[in-house]
Amino acid sequence: MQTGTFCYTDERFADIQMLRYRLNGFSALSLRQKQLVYYLSEATLCGRDITFDQFGKYNLTIRQLLEAIYVHYTGDRTCPDFMALEVYLKRVWFSNGIYHHYGCEKFVPDFSVSYFREVIDTLDETLLPLHEGQNKDAFLEELFPVMFQPDVLPKRVNKADGDDLVLTSACHFYEDVTQQEVEQFYRDLKERLANDPQPPSFGLNSTVVKHDGIVQEDVWRLNGRYGAAISRIVFWLQKAHDVAENERQQQYISTLIKFYQTGDLRDFNQYCIEWVGEHDARVDFINGFIEVYGDPLGLKGTWEGIVEYKDLEATKRTRLIADNAQWFEDHSPVDARFRKTHVKGVTAHVICAAMLGGDEYPSTAIGINLPNADWIRAEYGSKSVTIGNLTEAYNKAAHGNGFKEEFVIDDETISLIERYGDICDDLHTDLHECLGHGSGQLLPDTDPDALKAYGNTIEEARADLFGLYYIADLKLVELGLTPDEEAYKSQYYTYMMNGLLTQLTRIKPGHQIEEAHMRNRSLIAHWCMEQSKQDRVMELVKREGKTYLKINDYHKLRGLIAQLLTEIQRIKSEGDFDAARYMVERYAVKVDPVIHEEILSRYQKLNLAPYKGFLNPVMIPIYDEQGEMTDVTLDYSEGYTHQMLRYSREYGVDFC
Repeated sequence: MQTGTFCYTDERFADIQMLRYRLNGFSALSLRQKQLVYYLSEATLCGRDITFDQFGKYNLTIRQLLEAIYVHYTGDRTCPDFMALEVYLKRVWFSNGIYHHYGCEKFVPDFSVSYFREVIDTLDETLLPLHEGQNKDAFLEELFPVMFQPDVLPKRVNKADGDDLVLTSACHFYEDVTQQEVEQFYRDLKERLANDPQPPSFGLNSTVVKHDGIVQEDVWRLNGRYGAAISRIVFWLQKAHDVAENERQQQYISTLIKFYQTGDLRDFNQYCIEWVGEHDARVDFINGFIEVYGDPLGLKGTWEGIVEYKDLEATKRTRLIADNAQWFEDHSPVDARFRKTHVKGVTAHVICAAMLGGDEYPSTAIGINLPNADWIRAEYGSKSVTIGNLTEAYNKAAHGNGFKEEFVIDDETISLIERYGDICDDLHTDLHECLGHGSGQLLPDTDPDALKAYGNTIEEARADLFGLYYIADLKLVELGLTPDEEAYKSQYYTYMMNGLLTQLTRIKPGHQIEEAHMRNRSLIAHWCMEQSKQDRVMELVKREGKTYLKINDYHKLRGLIAQLLTEIQRIKSEGDFDAARYMVERYAVKVDPVIHEEILSRYQKLNLAPYKGFLNPVMIPIYDEQGEMTDVTLDYSEGYTHQMLRYSREYGVDFC
């Protein structure tokens, strides 16, 4: 059952278009499954403020101040300055702070300091997010430079080669320490546990601080930092435990609760092992400190949450891939030393997202492969998901927007993409998540963190290359996953076009590429372009003053992809930092300013938002006269501002 009229698109502001996703098949879930989804969804929403704080120490304070103004200001709300303040607040909500969710650069308000001060002065001081005994003027004097001065804490994640990445990044994973001190701290930890066959993911759930000159960890746990939010997460996880679908699911929920209580990363290892070993439940979830893209050193896990349930029909596709995982591993073009002799525990599903939270909200992934620890993948396997209802929403919103007509070279290629694009996009995501991340192995003495700041880009490139190589394989036609031998060409064209040209719509003039996934695509496309010069496998051509990608030989392009996959896997398996640095800095970072200007101009004429994000459905539990939950209904009508203010009101916490 659902209430409200469903529409895929919602409001648009700045460079962002808000979308909605539909929970297909939710009404067919059992009552127990709906209860489980509801409790897990509450746990997912309770971690929101952790992510805000991780993304910058001033983010929560700035959001609370802006929300107080938005709710209580009684002056002119139609003037340009207030309207600019409203847009700024919406961007803060979307990015979980004052830094762009993708580029990581600080966005500066389009209203003045003086106007902001005037508005604040109209509010009762009790409405301001002041700490006990804090002076208002001192509070604002500290806050204003952070908001308004571009050179103060300018980037959330800085990966510029040669910089101290800790001191120059505004993310809140480190306090009063340098990059050298952090790296030495974890080097010492690893040396003490050098012979441990099941090492923890060092640093995943802690802030590195310095007290009395001593570098140490402030662990994120129930009675530690972020405890106010973690206690609420644990409350809902305990309720979810009581309606779990089977004993194995109950066990991994219990172990996750234990990890939140202790903060011990060995408990997290155990949770990952139990979670990856449970395959029978229809409902599943991710909740915790997971991905490390938000840390310039690739150590700290940003908090995220997602609740999901299997799309049983679409999962037949991913199950077919998983069932043939050993064949794909055995036929990979990489050096045999780096292949897994026995692929273990690979499972893959197409799922419906039911609730998004933390670093998965409002902007989210469309595919996930976990756990991240290489030794757990090798011994116990991994779970992969492709999030079908999110890709459905993206496709519905993009239909007929003119993008392909503007950037694809000719009608023949457009027709190819129209025919095969959606199939191959989903399939590449499946291959990337299900097999790509789970493929290959490190050499025995290789440190999983050896590639340092370049590790995320290399890993994403490795998974993408695996998917690109195999999407062109006749094995996929044989398995019925692609309709014919031509289908893969649509993916090759759109992927290379994106890496060379169209992803530049997400980069500001004069900026370089920072985000790991964008760097990965740039690396692959530019390396292949450089290798294409002699045989003109692919090239950039001018037509009527516009630059287009032209692929002349798709078969040879696959050969280049195989070569690059072989090298990227070697870099990963051997932990070759110098080679990783060379590949990323040479091919992944720099932007051609002339092409960039052209692409931005062409894209602007389409009047499209380069970024998309999602509103969550509202889950409404229905109770009988005895207080027993009898159903959960869905409401898709909640607007962006209402949802964000409600989340702040109902799930907000104070970490001070």
